[in-house]
This record gives sequence, structure tokens and C-alpha cells, in this order.
Amino acid sequence: MIVVHHLNNSRSQRVLWLLEELGIEYEIKRYERDTETMLAPTSLLNVHPLGKSPVITDAEETIAESGAIIEYIMDRYGKGRLIPAPGTPERLRYTYWLHYAEGSAMPPLLLRLIFERFGIGDSKAMDAFIAPQIKLHFDYIEGELHKSTWFVGEEFTAADIQMSFPLELLGIVAPDVESRPKLEEFLARIHARPAYKRALERGGKYDFAKSI
Repeated sequence: MIVVHHLNNSRSQRVLWLLEELGIEYEIKRYERDTETMLAPTSLLNVHPLGKSPVITDAEETIAESGAIIEYIMDRYGKGRLIPAPGTPERLRYTYWLHYAEGSAMPPLLLRLIFERFGIGDSKAMDAFIAPQIKLHFDYIEGELHKSTWFVGEEFTAADIQMSFPLELLGIVAPDVESRPKLEEFLARIHARPAYKRALERGGKYDFAKSI
């Protein structure tokens, strides 16, 4: 059985949501952030050398990184659900968004979070690079959501689950961004999904489960 090593208020919430969408049985081992540093506890080092979440164990396998975890679960347990058929344009878009979420959308958000946590929110780097990058990426995301209901098209996929975290984090890290109606509609749709709500019930406190 899959064991989700679940850190509160983290990307591992997406893993719980995916498992709920697929109806897969799983166990949760909980970890709490340090209240001062907000870092993961050192006990996670016993699971993976980087000591970060999300990470899952499944029999002899240990898989870290959100995208890799989603790919593993979909390949082994998905049975063709929540993923477009191979060789289609939709599959290419699916793969793109699955990697874009962490590779492109998250870095400027994390930079802003770190800069503000250490009291350097008025730095030149914030004004010259971080804030413009956040605007660039989320204007792009808003534009893409004008093209279809979900990121890949009219069908909900695991790529939407992967994209949920940066969109939810935006409202916490950059609440001053201008309104983006399609992004807000996306968040309202995912938050209304029964599987999303079940994942919240099992995962516990998750401060990002709100619309921007």
C-alpha cells in the first residue's frame, strides 16, 4: 500500500488529492513543520536523503518530487484515468503543465516568500525580477485558462492537480496581484470537487485551500 509522508501545509496535499480522485487506498504518516523555521522535521531524512515532502513509499519503492510521484501513481495505478491518450496533442499539453508547475511557476513565488520572510521585500531584486516574473507567469496562466476549462482541455486531468499548488500559493504569497477571473474560477472548481474535500479531511490543516 502507498504511504504518503505528509507534511502539513505542503505540496503533499496534491498527492492525497490525486489518490482520492483515483480511489486508491493509502496510508498517511504525518510530519509537522518547525514553528519557527517552517522547515520540515529532520525525521523526514529517514525516508529520503533530502528530508523534504512530498515523498511516498510503495513496497520497496521510495519516490520524491511531486511530478515524479504523480507520474509513478498514474503509470502504476491510474488505469488510463485522468491522463490523455499517448501520442495525442492533449498528452503533450498534459506533460507540459505537469512540469511547468514546479519548473516555471513555483520559483518566483518561492523567491518572494523567502524574501518577505527575511524582511527584504523592498529589495531591488523583488522589484526588478521577482514581481515582474510573477506577473508574467500568472498573466500567461490566466490567458491559457481562457482557452479551455482545464489546463489540458475540457477534461480534468492530473495536470490540474499538479497546477493547483502554485495557483493556491499565489493568494498567500502575492495577495496584491490583480484579479484574474479564470484563475479564480479554476480554484473554485477544484475546491468544489468531492475528492479535493476528502483529501483535506484526511490531510488536516492546509492554509492554501481558498480562492485568491
